[in-house]
This record gives sequence, C-alpha cells and structure tokens, in this order.
Amino acid sequence: MKARLLEWRELAPGTRHFDFEAIDWDGVFVPGQFLSLTATIGSDPITRAYSIATPPAGQRFGLCANLVSDGRLSPWLFALRPGDEVEFKGPYGAFILRAPASEALFVATGTGIAPFRSMLVAALKHDPDRRLTLVFGVRHRQGLLYDEDFLALAREYPNFRYRPTLTRPDAEWRGATGRVQARVFEELGERRDVEVYICGLREMVDDLRAQLKAAGVDRKKIIYEKYD
Repeated sequence: MKARLLEWRELAPGTRHFDFEAIDWDGVFVPGQFLSLTATIGSDPITRAYSIATPPAGQRFGLCANLVSDGRLSPWLFALRPGDEVEFKGPYGAFILRAPASEALFVATGTGIAPFRSMLVAALKHDPDRRLTLVFGVRHRQGLLYDEDFLALAREYPNFRYRPTLTRPDAEWRGATGRVQARVFEELGERRDVEVYICGLREMVDDLRAQLKAAGVDRKKIIYEKYD
C-alpha cells in the first residue's frame, strides 16, 4: 500500500510528527496499532515499524519518529517532502485498549507516547467519563512530545489527568521530577485494580513491570509494548 506525505512538524530536536494520507488503504485500525514503512536504501529494502500517533480519521494517519543519524530508514524519512509517497503495510499489533472499559494508567517515555496519543483521543471521545491518567517521562522539557495536545485534553475532559515528569528539569520547571516508575506509584497509591499500559524503551518497561508485579498488581492488568 502507499501513502502520500501531507506535512510534517518538529516536535523536539530530532523528532517529528508526519501526517500522511493513504492512497489505497481504507484507514481502518485500532488505536495503539502500528504500521510498517518500507524503503529501498541503496539496494536493500529496509522496514521499520511506527505506532500510529493519531486516532482513526479516514485515510489520514500520523506517525512520530526520531532521527537516528546512523540509522537506515529514519534519515530517508526525514528527507521526505510533502507530496512524496511511501510504501507501508499494516495495521499490526495487539497493544490496544482492553474491554470492557475500566480505569487506566498510561506510562510512556520518549516516542513511546505515540500510541497513547491515538488511544487517549479516541477513548475520551468515545467514553468521556472514563478515568484515565497519563504519566509521561522525558529528560528535558523540550522532550514532552504533544505536550499542548495533552494539556488541551486535560482541560476538556476533567476525568483525564496528565502527569509529565522530567529527570533533568531546568530552573523554571515547576512540575514533577524523577523517573516515571516512582511517579506511577504516586498515582496508584494503594490501588491495585487499575489497568497499566506501558510503552517505551525496554529498560523502563521491564523495570516497571517487575515493580508493579512485586507490589501486587495482577500481571494481566499490565499491558506493554517495547520500542527496542
């Protein structure tokens, strides 16, 4: 299948959001799923998976990507201009919201935020009374991808709480600091009946899963996806 790049915008240094419109795809997917982009670099076909960072919207979809300077596909992706076409397959993946709907805590680091942007926008519109909390951890303030979007959601939906945290805050930062693992337990308190969705680099995901299980959270309530 093919899609045409409509536009891109910089979210942070070396990180962009890309908006595409599919040419021969109906746009049906479940929030949380991913697409696989393929390009021929030199003589080699290179494929990389990217979570869909937008809720279903017809044939349009958005992706979030980091530029890896010595990578194979990301420099090609970052060189695209509006109107250029890409090949892709999908959607794939089972990192989606469980049914029936229940209170949920989302935990992300870095571009692990991408599937949650899709999930949260769709879930809040479908079930505006569902209690949802997002804990998003990055090093620096500029790394809070889609920050304004989540702040706007928190203003629109009183049942949605947005909890960003920084490990290397600047002097002007007045929010939470430290790793997401500690922030998660601050949000959970004594509760162990909340579903916890985790997405980010392997080290964080594995560490938080182990801590949650040790604290008595049922492993079936821990849903995760690793980005490396």
